[in-house]
Amino acid sequence: MSKKPNYEFQEWWNKEKEKQKSETKPSAEINHPTTSTTSTSNGNGNGNNSYNDEEDEHRSGRSRNARQISFVILLKFQQISNFLAWLINGFCSLIRTTNRRISKDSDSVSSSSTDDSSSKSSESRFYKIIKVFLIFVVSLLVIELIAYFKGWHFRPPSMDSALSFEKLVYAKWLVIRADYLAPPLQVMANVCIVLFLIQSVDRIVLMLGCFWIKFRRLKPVPLVEFTEGGGGDVEGQNSEDYPMVLIQIPMCNEKEVYHQSIAAVCIQDWPADRMLVQVLDDSDELDVQHLIKAEVQKWQQKGVHIIYRHRLIRTGYKAGNLKSAMGCDYVKDYEFVAIFDADFQPGPDFLKKTIPHFKGNDDLALVQTRWSFVNKDENLLTRLQNINLSFHFEVEQQVNGIFINFFGFNGTAGVWRIKALEESGGWLERTTVEDMDIAVRAHLCGWKFIYLNDVKCLCELPESYGAYIKQQHRWHSGPMQLFRLCFVDILRSKISVAKKANLIFLFFLLRKLILPFYSFTLFCIILPLTMFLPEAHLPAWVVCYVPGVMSILNIIPAPRSVPFIVPYLLFENTMSVTKFNAMISGLFRLTSSYEWVVTKKLGRSSEADLIAFEKESETQAETASLIYKSSSESGLADLTKLEITKKSKKKNRLYKKELALAFILLAASARSLLSAQGIHFYFLLFQGITFLVVGLDLIGEQVS
Repeated sequence: MSKKPNYEFQEWWNKEKEKQKSETKPSAEINHPTTSTTSTSNGNGNGNNSYNDEEDEHRSGRSRNARQISFVILLKFQQISNFLAWLINGFCSLIRTTNRRISKDSDSVSSSSTDDSSSKSSESRFYKIIKVFLIFVVSLLVIELIAYFKGWHFRPPSMDSALSFEKLVYAKWLVIRADYLAPPLQVMANVCIVLFLIQSVDRIVLMLGCFWIKFRRLKPVPLVEFTEGGGGDVEGQNSEDYPMVLIQIPMCNEKEVYHQSIAAVCIQDWPADRMLVQVLDDSDELDVQHLIKAEVQKWQQKGVHIIYRHRLIRTGYKAGNLKSAMGCDYVKDYEFVAIFDADFQPGPDFLKKTIPHFKGNDDLALVQTRWSFVNKDENLLTRLQNINLSFHFEVEQQVNGIFINFFGFNGTAGVWRIKALEESGGWLERTTVEDMDIAVRAHLCGWKFIYLNDVKCLCELPESYGAYIKQQHRWHSGPMQLFRLCFVDILRSKISVAKKANLIFLFFLLRKLILPFYSFTLFCIILPLTMFLPEAHLPAWVVCYVPGVMSILNIIPAPRSVPFIVPYLLFENTMSVTKFNAMISGLFRLTSSYEWVVTKKLGRSSEADLIAFEKESETQAETASLIYKSSSESGLADLTKLEITKKSKKKNRLYKKELALAFILLAASARSLLSAQGIHFYFLLFQGITFLVVGLDLIGEQVS
């Protein structure tokens, strides 16, 4: 569908051209005194005097006008020179900053391990493709600018009327553009629009389900409840009524947050003889190991059943760590296992709110709780993450839990029935999303899940863009790995056809594959190309209106974030680059899809931590003595180095893919400006600026 030519803009352009031609012609009128003035003058010579006075006035007026014009010209010239100097200075400073950051990045890359460099090979290939596309777009922009200034933009030359070589080349380009390039681009655009609409319908259905849950006040209700204060200290409480619970805290080099999760777990309102805490430390830094050991010893002296485990052979990342811990002989004495990542801080009544749901539900495998973030208002990046995760928990997890009793395990803040884990095959190391893997296998075995939206577990959001994209890369490459591995198992399973269709088409294809595919392809590839190939067209409702409505729906679960609706829409399109790259690497089993990077956390304190600050300060002396007893002199030296590294300087990074796409979108916005396309121009302009801000690492906390 070709776009209608803009006749109003063309008429305005022709009128402006005529005005410029008329202004450049020399004026034929010359102001001079007429002879009638002298003939009608008095005979005493006053006529000659008046003629001379008028002539002097005309001469002085012309001289004053000439001086004023020259002064105005000099002033304009000075303003232009100042503007050019400011522009050149800003450009040079940008180049210098870019070179410094590139040099820092190259130094950090050269000092990294060979495994890290090999894992980024797929990213380099993806960046090369984007760079080729950038060169292509810039070349098209140069061609269109030449055609614009030569007047071919509104009066395109034809093959028959082209007299010069330049016109002939441009006319041939128009034919190739219309006959060979625009049709396949329009077909691809139509396919992406259909996928976009399907995903939008899915999002609307989820929102309707959430509204129905709120309207009917649907939520899981346990058959029994444990009384408050039943941790074994109150008389009359029988600890035998409480099931045996194993609590696992897997961690790896997380020196900023380890003490928060250990303290929160150890103060659970649960009988001490019915609970065991496993601190599963995979840290390879000795100073971090010493700190965690000292923390465990501190709680052991307080009477908490807590043990420290460290693997000598660290394989399989988190899945290998959990698998090793479940292989201990004493695990058979426990019925349930609760899992918390190192930055999670469950409330004291967490077990009392989750374990009762298993009573009377023998087919229940998992109770998942909601995440709540202590640093959601820290910066713009955390606010935007809060919007996404609020929709995930409030809408996706809650709707799937109420209506189909299945959703993806979030990897933490959940309680598993150990029997369900064992029957489903236990923890496997075949993907980087071991939580989704065990959830899918348990679902195929017929187990059910429950999601508790009113039970919240405090945790921390990544505050730097670098940490965030590493997390998102793992979250979006792992599902594609898992889909390849379990597709046949889904088809062969004994669950109903409806559940098989939900797993394949909704859970995997629509929400894990199609969403990042169309988001990147439609808004970062097809839309810029339609500016240079106007025979292919994207409607304004696809570019602006439908994404705006979807953003409003996404932001409803986080009403305080309404002022950030526009940045959220632009940032989600920016993140489509990382998600698309991760999806491709997981689908085709590239090297980067097997990379596991621990998400960087800063150890933000919750409100409960601030209240208990005085109590914690009283135990610092005891903790210091424990550290001293459990550490050698070399260990103390490592601890000193650890404190020094906390004060290291912060620096930015450059993200080349985002910068390249920023220039692509800005070039497309310049081309749309030539065609006077309002909505497309503004969308491309602001989206390009967003890519530029993200590419320069100007969003979020800058962490060394």
